[in-house]
Amino acid sequence: MQTLVTGATGFVGSNVAAALADRGDRVRVLRRATSRLDALADVPVEYVTGDILDPESLGTAMQDCDLVFHVAAISQYWRSNRETVYRVNVNGTRCVMQAALAAGIQRVVHTSSVAALGYPADNALADESQVFSPDFSWFAYGHSKYLAELEVQKAIDQGLPGVIVNPGIVIGPRDLNFVSGSIIRASIKGQLRMVPPGGSNIIHVSDVVAGHLAAAERGRVGERYILGGENLSHWEAAETVAQVTGGPGPVLTMPRWSLPPLACLVDLFNRVYPAPPLVTGQQIRLGGETFYVDNSKAVRELGLPQTSFRQAATDAYTWYREHGLL
Repeated sequence: MQTLVTGATGFVGSNVAAALADRGDRVRVLRRATSRLDALADVPVEYVTGDILDPESLGTAMQDCDLVFHVAAISQYWRSNRETVYRVNVNGTRCVMQAALAAGIQRVVHTSSVAALGYPADNALADESQVFSPDFSWFAYGHSKYLAELEVQKAIDQGLPGVIVNPGIVIGPRDLNFVSGSIIRASIKGQLRMVPPGGSNIIHVSDVVAGHLAAAERGRVGERYILGGENLSHWEAAETVAQVTGGPGPVLTMPRWSLPPLACLVDLFNRVYPAPPLVTGQQIRLGGETFYVDNSKAVRELGLPQTSFRQAATDAYTWYREHGLL
């Protein structure tokens, strides 16, 4: 099978490409001229230079393809301006879906995010029926991923056989840019002594990949599937990572009232300091919320594996050490 993966030079995309190559697919990767290829160093792929915002290069990349995994997106939203996040995540997705329609692709799997589900209800688990609220549109990444899903649904209405997957926070090997793996490095540096009061859903990248492949094989067209692992408080996650890395564990949960003023101070600092921010006020505000999900639909329909967070953290830590990145 000839398969195209966008975003394959990144964390999730490189793992998807590696799994496809392992199962015998002929894997084609759309890459920008400036993309680092380190994450694919051991993966046999064919490269096409282009961009998801360039319809001509998308047409070339999809030629003779049966299957497309659209993984490309700006997930490091704190390292990019708001306009770029929307342009890549929304307009880029529209271009990919229209190119897939024109190419007659047999199946498209779009990588969204649990962030596209929107703001969590009190003490409730988000499932696939949850709709993004306009009140949460200040969170550019989540809002952009929600709008990107609307572009996918428009293409599905036009006849595209598309499926959407919504991963939680992904941990594991090949995260060269320390997107989610930053928690590993922070633990080693002793930066997890204080944690915010919220929580999130965290999943091993191998389970995310299994969910992608299963969605391509038996996901229902037009459906979205939450690819979730364990619902963990930030304290639980930090404590587990500390046990894996040997770094110091958390000692204090920050009071919720302290987050808004701290976020304002961080935003002020980032406005005057020229380097890319290590953390933004937006992240601090989000840290006080509990984003827990119900992954039962993906477990039931896709057979989504449930690897423990401890194993995910261990595999990420081992990979980073083996590659001299810590």
